[in-house]
Amino acid sequence: MSFISEFWAFMRARKKYWLAPVLLMMALFGGLVVLSQGSAIAPFIYTLF
Repeated sequence: MSFISEFWAFMRARKKYWLAPVLLMMALFGGLVVLSQGSAIAPFIYTLF
């Protein structure tokens, strides 16, 4: 959790609020890939990328 709080402090100090949605979408796509590794829908998700 210290990484998240340190990153939030960085964004506040440098006014880089646009990084938050970018990182959120990267985390969501990463979670989608990890969760679909062993499922039957994996080939359909990989076609998105």
